[in-house]
Amino acid sequence: MKVAMFGDVIGRPGRARALSVIAQLRADEAVDFVVVNGENAAGGMGLTPEVAREMLDGGVDVITTGNHVWNKREMADYLDKADRVLRPANYPSGVPGRGWTVVSCAGLRLAVLNLQGRVFMQPIDCPFARGRQAVDEIGSSADIVVVDFHAEATSEKQALGLYLDGRAAAVVGTHTHVQTADERVLPGGTAFVTDLGMCGPVNSVIGMDANTVIPRFVTALPSRFAVAKGPVVVSGAIIEADHSTGRARGIDRFIEVFHDSPR
Repeated sequence: MKVAMFGDVIGRPGRARALSVIAQLRADEAVDFVVVNGENAAGGMGLTPEVAREMLDGGVDVITTGNHVWNKREMADYLDKADRVLRPANYPSGVPGRGWTVVSCAGLRLAVLNLQGRVFMQPIDCPFARGRQAVDEIGSSADIVVVDFHAEATSEKQALGLYLDGRAAAVVGTHTHVQTADERVLPGGTAFVTDLGMCGPVNSVIGMDANTVIPRFVTALPSRFAVAKGPVVVSGAIIEADHSTGRARGIDRFIEVFHDSPR
């Protein structure tokens, strides 16, 4: 099975271009399953039910999120009803939504697990303990398991990848919006990359208009961010997974800048 996993989608420009690339990858690369981090897909920060449905209808199989999943108030009720939109599994018990799901595809069962880091982020439950527990809970209900680890620190992402090595087909990082060039299959058979990057305006500060971001650095005063305009970068990785072993055969990183609007 080929699983395409996309970095954080930023606003309308990122959504439109990511959906066009998804259609292309399904046709040209025989991609079977698509996972997209959508926590910044609505206006550059947060997600709404309408935007989630747009992406699911447009070819996304599962939407993962992160620390901005709660930015839009209407998401709480929606997460309790949605079976293909995730919030990190290591939020405390009792919060809305689910942290992992199993979806049937091409005669196989693929589990997507969403976790969130704690280094330089809010102190929620341990992603290592919860991640190991979740993989054990998924168990034989899935042929393949892929993990989106939404975290700030490179070290924490690499540590989790090695911690779950051999227990998942892939552990990929999101959140920093800058793609790393360290994709590889770990010794136990887990495909890994520290960060997938983003789908959003490239001439920006991680997708946001520089004119709305730089003043915060210069003055240390709050400022309201806005999604940038112009060329859009789409980045992520394609993982080839062996359902008979639950491990990866390979991982190919992709990144492309588009100067035109998607058709």
